[in-house]
Amino acid sequence: MAEKIIIDTDPGQDDALAILLALASPELDVLGIVAAAGNVPLSLTNVNIRKICELAGRPDIKVFAGCSQPMDGALVTAEHVHGATGLDGADLPEPTMPLQDQHGVDFIIETLRNKQAGTVTICTLGPLTNLGKALAKEPEIAGRIRQIVLMGGGCFEGGNITPAAEFNIYVDPQAAAVVFGSGVPIVMMPLDVTHKTLTTRARVEAIRRIGGHFSEVLVGWLDYFERFDVAKYGSEGGPLHDPNVIAYLLKPELYSGRLCNVEIETESELTKGMTVTDWWGVSGRPKNAMFMRDVDADGFYALLTERLAALAAKQADARAETT
Repeated sequence: MAEKIIIDTDPGQDDALAILLALASPELDVLGIVAAAGNVPLSLTNVNIRKICELAGRPDIKVFAGCSQPMDGALVTAEHVHGATGLDGADLPEPTMPLQDQHGVDFIIETLRNKQAGTVTICTLGPLTNLGKALAKEPEIAGRIRQIVLMGGGCFEGGNITPAAEFNIYVDPQAAAVVFGSGVPIVMMPLDVTHKTLTTRARVEAIRRIGGHFSEVLVGWLDYFERFDVAKYGSEGGPLHDPNVIAYLLKPELYSGRLCNVEIETESELTKGMTVTDWWGVSGRPKNAMFMRDVDADGFYALLTERLAALAAKQADARAETT
């Protein structure tokens, strides 16, 4: 039976590939996608999600707008990485599929209440505002979540928006503190893993060979997205962060890590948003998150490319049937 998931995201080119990977994978049942404010404001992320769903040929997916601001303070965005639209690098038509009327936080709560306890996984690809607010509003839903798989944080790699903090956690550390204190099983895909899944030329060319408009869009996104990180890190390509969340659900054997205590710094001006990771178990605090540190990067890209190619072929067949 397919694993039921809710995706909470702020697209973002790498978020886009994560959504496409999920929609391309029959092992996953996407119950809905909730827009978060993060890489760009909510007014853009809710549009971007629907563009991505239509690119995948899935206008049936329910898309919800979540929170437009973090739980405390002003929104920090990342147009310097993702461009003014959040999806710079390829032009997609404005979506025609609707945005649902229900607020994304209420959708999360209602879905967890209505589905059998322990059957829904929450996949967060952006700031944790929506999930944090859902848990704060109705704390009892924590016991109904199967697991939370999130992209966020870092330890040995430090931060990417400040020296100490990774962007998704930094945008809303208060929400992250709620999530990490919820008691729900958490799997983290931190910078320590995602910085190992680089968009090398060979890997991008493999996606280019899928062919057609679909791969042109993907390669356009990847080429745009990687320019920032190549300049920043001097690396061979850009780290493809968010698809690791979905890849873990499909092939957990690609990843290895350690169950640790992870606490969120919410107060310090210097280290706000830091995921304080007790890798060596020196604090004695309860272990609350599986902190992934290593990945089979070639296996990750083989899975991603295979599923994207299958999605492109399925859409080509669908177009052929209608002509």
